Amino acid sequence: MTQGLFRYDVTSCETKLIPGNLGFVAQLNEGRHLKKRPTEFRVDRVLQPFDSAKFNFTKVGQEEVLFQFENGGGDDSYFLKSAAITVADRAPNVVAINVSPIEYGHVLLIPRVLDHLPQRIDQESFLLALYMAAEAASPYFRLGYNSLGAFATINHLHFQAYYLTVPFPVEKAPTERIPLAKDRIKSGVKVSKLMNYPVRGLIFEEGYTLKDLANVVSSACIWLQDNNVPYNVLISDSGRKIFLFPQCYAEKQALGEVSRELLDTQVNPAVWEISGHIVLKQRDDYEEASEATAWRLLAEVSLSEARFEEVKAYIFDAAGLVQSKVEEANDAIYAPVPVGPSTVAEGCLVLQ
Repeated sequence: MTQGLFRYDVTSCETKLIPGNLGFVAQLNEGRHLKKRPTEFRVDRVLQPFDSAKFNFTKVGQEEVLFQFENGGGDDSYFLKSAAITVADRAPNVVAINVSPIEYGHVLLIPRVLDHLPQRIDQESFLLALYMAAEAASPYFRLGYNSLGAFATINHLHFQAYYLTVPFPVEKAPTERIPLAKDRIKSGVKVSKLMNYPVRGLIFEEGYTLKDLANVVSSACIWLQDNNVPYNVLISDSGRKIFLFPQCYAEKQALGEVSRELLDTQVNPAVWEISGHIVLKQRDDYEEASEATAWRLLAEVSLSEARFEEVKAYIFDAAGLVQSKVEEANDAIYAPVPVGPSTVAEGCLVLQ
């Protein structure tokens, strides 16, 4: 910040908790609206080839890069303040600042930055994101992913991450466990679906290892992107819980099915908004924000129930999951325990 690398001062943005059952978080961020880099590609195709002529992260200044994030080859974690540059077998994974931040510690994880990977998930890059969440070891640090067509603005593979010292509303929403055929579960992953939340979504958690969890979720993401279904991902609970949201807001926009009232807010519901941290660009919208207005916006993002169930069936098939017809009565519906008091010294959430 002292070097003037950010496009605006996010610490001056007003933020508040919206009264209601889920506790949506609203932020007034006029600078992001005016100064954020515009989208440079089609929004109706989830997979598009990398275009080196358009902005990508190889054009980021060295001063914006914080560190590399690599496998150390052992069980211990360590930080090297200075390391010799060697001729590596592969391009580095780098962590850089987000020059248009929406919260404290807003960074970008860019897998194999020099390989010019388009914005598409694969198993290796997804596991890398889970490892980053695990290394951060904080319930307030979450990673997010937006596909093309679901409000990613740069077609260069990247995840976003930041600290927020309250639970995301989606983390507090009740869920219903989807019973799986136990003889077909080789990963140990459990799957649930969101209940009483404006956006339909799936929750993947546990697994015998992070790699097991990454393989299942990335297989689901690969099916979505290969079949041109836009989606968003939230990585929560230090990498142990993943929310997957197939969505259709851009499609509805193109078909003229979104109301003028919602379009006038100029809010593009990406992963953070869908998870309940809503970045508003106009003061009137911020001052009038309520759980009802948040719910109305996010409901437009969601697939219909019939389409969601259809997509879920394809996702399960791609991920090697088989839904059981036997209900698990003792494990059907539960609500996650709210995140406890903050242990982060910095003011990640400023109530004004």
